[in-house]
This record gives sequence, structure tokens and C-alpha cells, in this order.
Amino acid sequence: MGKSEGKKDKAKVKAKKAGTGADAAAIREKPRKLPKRECCESKTKCGRCPLRMLKEGTLPEGYTVKKRKLVRVDGGKVTKKDLSRVA
Repeated sequence: MGKSEGKKDKAKVKAKKAGTGADAAAIREKPRKLPKRECCESKTKCGRCPLRMLKEGTLPEGYTVKKRKLVRVDGGKVTKKDLSRVA
């Protein structure tokens, strides 16, 4: 193993740590959090609060919040299975 081969390996390791390349994009992408069906009304909003997600714009498309409850825009019933498909 020569010096040039060792340098190439170190460069690959640095590139992975820096987050370049297609593999790093897949690693950085986190799964989206699913909103709760109902707000827990806590003073500090939790990470899955539908009110907070609506305000930030991270609520899945086709859903909104009415009276602190998650509802579908078309008036259908909200199920966990449907939420997992959308997110």
C-alpha cells in the first residue's frame, strides 16, 4: 500500500463525514413526523402537535386543524394508516 492509496482512502472518509455524495443525501433525510390526531394542549407544544405543524407548514397536504383536532380537508375520517401513506 503506497502513500497515494492511503491519501485516497482518507479523502473518501472525509467526504463521507462532510456529507457529500448521493449516500449522504439519503442519510441526512429524516423520516417525517406524523401529527397527532388531537392537540394535547400543553403549554410547550410537542414535536407532533397538529397546531404547531400547521403553523410551520409541515402538516401533510390535505389535512388541517379545527377545534384542536386534525381533520381532512375533504371531510373524511383521519386514520393512522392514511397519515402514514401521506407522510
